Parts: sequence; C-alpha cells; structure tokens
Amino acid sequence: MRATDLATGEERLIDPATDDSPLGVAGANAAHADQSGSVEVDGRAWFLSVYNPPLDLAIVGAVHIAQPLARMATLVGYGVRVIDPRLSFATPERFPDVTLSHAWPDEALAGVPLGARSALVALTHDPKVDDPALAAALRSDCFYVGALGSKKSHAGRLARLRQAGFDDSDLARIHGPVGLAIGARSPGEIAISILAEMTRWLRLGGDGA
Repeated sequence: MRATDLATGEERLIDPATDDSPLGVAGANAAHADQSGSVEVDGRAWFLSVYNPPLDLAIVGAVHIAQPLARMATLVGYGVRVIDPRLSFATPERFPDVTLSHAWPDEALAGVPLGARSALVALTHDPKVDDPALAAALRSDCFYVGALGSKKSHAGRLARLRQAGFDDSDLARIHGPVGLAIGARSPGEIAISILAEMTRWLRLGGDGA
C-alpha cells in the first residue's frame, strides 16, 4: 500500500500486515475494506492507495450447491476455481467461465496455494476429497474455511483432522456446517448463506462484531 501526505507529497510504502504504527493501522483498515481514501493520522492528512490481490474462492466439489455459489461469488468479485477429480462433475457446461481443476485437492492447492485473500469451501461429503482440501486450508492463512455437512459428519471430520495433527485452535477455523443459519434449503439458498458468512469474515472478521 502507498501512503501519500496530501500536504507535502511525501510517499511511504506500508505493509498493513506488519506495520503497527498509527499509519499502518489506518492502512490495515483501508486494506480490510478494499477502499482507497483519505485519513488523518497524528495531525497529518494522508491518501492511502490500496493494492489488494484479487479475492479467491476455491470450491472443492462440483456439486449442485457449487453452481450457484460459483456464479454468485463471481458477481461479487471473486476469482472462482472449482476443484473436483471427478471428470463428469466438473465440466465447462456446468461451470461456464470458471477455472476447473481435475487434480486431487492437495495437488491443486499445492500448485495454486491459498493466501490471505482466499476462501475455501468443501462440499463433497467425501473425506477422500474434502479432508486433504481442509488440511491445506488450515495450513494456509486463508480468511475462511467452510465445509458442508451435518453436525454429526462435522464431528467425524474434526476427529479425523485431529488425528492428522491439527489442534483445537486449528479446527475452530472450520465453519461446519457451512454458512449462516438462515434456514436455507435449496442449493441457491445454501449458496447465499455461504457467501454471506464469507463476506462477514472478510469484512468484519472474528465473530462479526
């Protein structure tokens, strides 16, 4: 991020992730909001120019819910990729204008890693597919990790991941069952609940406060 003093023209480069000065904190807030603009810090007026990397959504499992989720996420600015080794599911006909990968999730995510502007949603219900994807997400600094399934299936998922070496603080990052509790039933409604929860964590973080 670039900070420009509006009075003197002085420019500074800021790393919002590491700079804990008042200007750095203002820069982190601007980066979090994805919004360039003017701020006053210690009596000086600065213009903060935000250069965030694009938002990234990795959907694991080319299931019915993935179709509306991919379309909705694209509309709000995500670069969407669908990862599913099952060739008959992840097809261009079902997912037009979306990046498709038929690799296993651990391989796909090793090739294009998740970052701080990434979200991952696992939808297959198949531990062979979902668990490696969730493990990769937990090893990354992605801002959101979600997994479809009932409370019972989520408990089993957590037990498997705990056996794989993840602790309670790691596992607490997984939103399962995925999405806000809005009574969603149809694939489209479930996609709305997922995208809403992703947005809350992207913009507000933590508990949404």
